[in-house]
Amino acid sequence: MIRTYKYGEVAPEDIFARTEMPANVENIVSEIIDTVRRDGDEALRRYNLEFDRSREPLEVTPEEIDEAYRSVDPELIEILEEAAANIREFHSRQKRNSFILNEKPGIVMGQKVVPIERAGLYVPGGTAAYPSTVLMNCIPAHIAGVSEIIITTPATDGKISPVLLAAAKIGGANRIFRVGGAQAVAALAYGTETIPAVDKIVGPGNAFVAEAKKQVYGRVSIDMIAGPSEILIVADGTCVPEVVAADMLSQAEHDRFATAVLVTDSPELAEAVPQELEKQLKVLPREEIARASIDHNGKIILTEDIETAIDIANEIAPEHFELCVDNPFDYLDRIRNAGSIFLGKNCPEALGDYFAGPNHTLPTGGTARFNSPLSVDDFTKKMQYSYYTEDALAKIADKVARFAAEEGLDAHGRSVLVRKNRKGAVSHESIYQRTV
Repeated sequence: MIRTYKYGEVAPEDIFARTEMPANVENIVSEIIDTVRRDGDEALRRYNLEFDRSREPLEVTPEEIDEAYRSVDPELIEILEEAAANIREFHSRQKRNSFILNEKPGIVMGQKVVPIERAGLYVPGGTAAYPSTVLMNCIPAHIAGVSEIIITTPATDGKISPVLLAAAKIGGANRIFRVGGAQAVAALAYGTETIPAVDKIVGPGNAFVAEAKKQVYGRVSIDMIAGPSEILIVADGTCVPEVVAADMLSQAEHDRFATAVLVTDSPELAEAVPQELEKQLKVLPREEIARASIDHNGKIILTEDIETAIDIANEIAPEHFELCVDNPFDYLDRIRNAGSIFLGKNCPEALGDYFAGPNHTLPTGGTARFNSPLSVDDFTKKMQYSYYTEDALAKIADKVARFAAEEGLDAHGRSVLVRKNRKGAVSHESIYQRTV
């Protein structure tokens, strides 16, 4: 049974259960990475046989992808296409432009925004297929202009869900490989005979995948280390308990480490929601998982008003934040820390998981204080450039040299002054002495 507290009875840092999932996998992952670096494709084939009972070729052929696409229910294809269009429309607004500044005579500066060349997308597989993850990762990369989008996913008994392959085709993936786990991350980071090394790895996974991303970071970039799913719902007394409970369970069913929290100013709602949770839990196929999440991590917090509830949310910085009130835009400016915000009574978190358009790859564990959802920015990099004419440099040479001298970096200053001296200015030595 979920527990109910009055605000102040539980510390904000204890409202969300953000302990590390038990997984002592560092050494195992390190060994897998080393093996893949050493043995390449042969290591991947051995791991595929050991973990996924797969003897299939590593790469999925274009013919297999097309066949999978044709095999999927046309109605579902239409839904995937519409979801992809929504995601594409939202993320296309994120694309940044390069810029040039040339307002000062003889000086040109600018920023050049370019896509990374190759992105690796890890998609969980095995017992479940996640076409939503494919779309949410592929489409921003495609919009960014990534030259090659590569997907790796586990293939139990050598099989990948046709829906997943269809989503990859819709999302614009270039190549797909039957490889999962830490070995897939290692292959993407270092490359093998078949799988090319990428510049960035994105996508969620189990403890082995998360640890592998940690260990290869620096060799490649990564998006984030995703923790257990979490939702915080701020709701007033006009909300329907059945609806609030359903939204909480939408996250609780992910895994037993997930956290669902309701913060409300209504004692009546706080009293009614636990009964609704119990009623709905009994009919969930994943009841055992959802119940463990609700019983161990779920909480209901009673506050004096909605403003205080939002203050709590800002301190917690939840992955998903539902603001279930009639006038949500009145409070939007108060929300500072959240991965994704769902406004009003008709915008459940599940809408964001699949269809609305904003990305569902979100910062967890309180990292929404400084991190952002996956976006087009994750697949671009920025380069800056500067240009000075001879005259423009001469005008500020002494200032740069003086700044360098203050930091004790003589050669920095000399590299500027030597150019000014070639214009016939006073001697290099006298200029440098004057700056110090």
